[in-house]
Amino acid sequence: MVTPSLSPSTALFVASTGVTWLDHLRVPYEIGGDPGHERLEQLQPAASGPCLLWPRAGDLARPTAGRLSGVSAQSPPIFSALLSDEHARPLLAKLGGVWSTAGAVTGLAGQHLASVWREEGGSLLLPFDPDETILNVWSEAYTALTIGDATRRGKRALMRAYYRARPLLPRNLQIWLRRGFARVQARSTFPAWPVESGLHDLLDLLLILVADLAGEPVPHIAAWPDDHTWALVLTHDVEQAEGWNALDPVLELERSHGLRSSFNLVPRRYDVDVTRVQALIEDGFEVGVHGLYHDGRDLESEEMVRKRLPGMRDAAQRWGAVGFRSPATHRGWELMPLLGFDYDSSCPDTDPFEPQAGGCCSWLPFFDQDMVELPLTLPQDHTLFAILRHEDESAWVQKADFLRARGGLALIDTHPDYLVDERIMRAYGRFLDRYARDESAWRVLPREVSAWWRRRAASRLERDHEGWRIVGPAAGDGRIGFTG
Repeated sequence: MVTPSLSPSTALFVASTGVTWLDHLRVPYEIGGDPGHERLEQLQPAASGPCLLWPRAGDLARPTAGRLSGVSAQSPPIFSALLSDEHARPLLAKLGGVWSTAGAVTGLAGQHLASVWREEGGSLLLPFDPDETILNVWSEAYTALTIGDATRRGKRALMRAYYRARPLLPRNLQIWLRRGFARVQARSTFPAWPVESGLHDLLDLLLILVADLAGEPVPHIAAWPDDHTWALVLTHDVEQAEGWNALDPVLELERSHGLRSSFNLVPRRYDVDVTRVQALIEDGFEVGVHGLYHDGRDLESEEMVRKRLPGMRDAAQRWGAVGFRSPATHRGWELMPLLGFDYDSSCPDTDPFEPQAGGCCSWLPFFDQDMVELPLTLPQDHTLFAILRHEDESAWVQKADFLRARGGLALIDTHPDYLVDERIMRAYGRFLDRYARDESAWRVLPREVSAWWRRRAASRLERDHEGWRIVGPAAGDGRIGFTG
């Protein structure tokens, strides 16, 4: 994770520790403040004034699941250890001033868990560490809090058993089983589908809170370069030889719209002609690695990752691939960076219908250690048309329009294996018709999004007599946004 390197004269805030959510948004701050208390962290305007306080990481009990209420119109989810009122009151007494409750974190059953506290001078104490919640959402660690760790392990064991048995099951039986399981999965309440805004609601609220402390609009490096306000990225997973042999209609459709996409290929399931791969790349398309065998076992364990990694890295080198997508979007937060790819695109923002249900709840890229994660933010074609039996592209359009309005990444995953179905192909064509000429969209390949996100993360904001400016590799095409 990138940490800021700013001089006191250019930082808007001073923090007692590194702050993941400020790094993610590229808000200018420096590390150097001290809350004056061994159990609290602090973020304060560099010019002094009221501050935002929260419990020090690792100083509380195990995380719990709740919702933040009373602070804004939204009630974003909280997955964090909490500072109870009983333990908060003596801390507030040591800090001095007059404090009163200004909101609360409530449990999933509505019970009071902890209070948000505001001091009459404007300082605010959150009973949770925002970074802990954000990382627990990105990593999907929240599933252990919402469904229980034992249930989560049981579901993963069932998923592995299904994928080992799947080659023996007729296709019609596979679909029947998935449809029956989908009825159970649809009962999930978090993350909501097809849109889960909780994580971004929390980020928006945090920006508003610190803008109020600063007494001025808070600058950040915008998510997308130049004048683009959202991003549209087309990807495909080629699962079988039939899909590899059915690329031409997909290629022609996208070329006719002036668009290019990425094709994720399986090295040891079908013969991949390197000459054809090179032709795709020369035509402006991209190729990524889609596991080794497409048997659902690549990320079964660290031992399996290390066993299969040489074969996947060899394919990446031969194809010039820098991106990875796991078959069936199997994933593991600790395992993905071991793959050594520039980016991964295995994690949906929200998807209860995949064998590994859940999602990172983000419609922007983020870092998992040194790897960029590009979330899948539009429903997969197989889910929509085969499992849920949708008739047209309306679900894609509704989600894409939402992401356009919120400035997100609209990343779609379709399969040439399924696009041979004229109904699905026509729906995909109409989807491209709608957005191919949208000048507000940054229509690029996933590797370009990853490269931009790295340049953005390596850049910072500095203030001089003319105002804020971007310094670093994003200076040429980055934009500055303001909140508050």
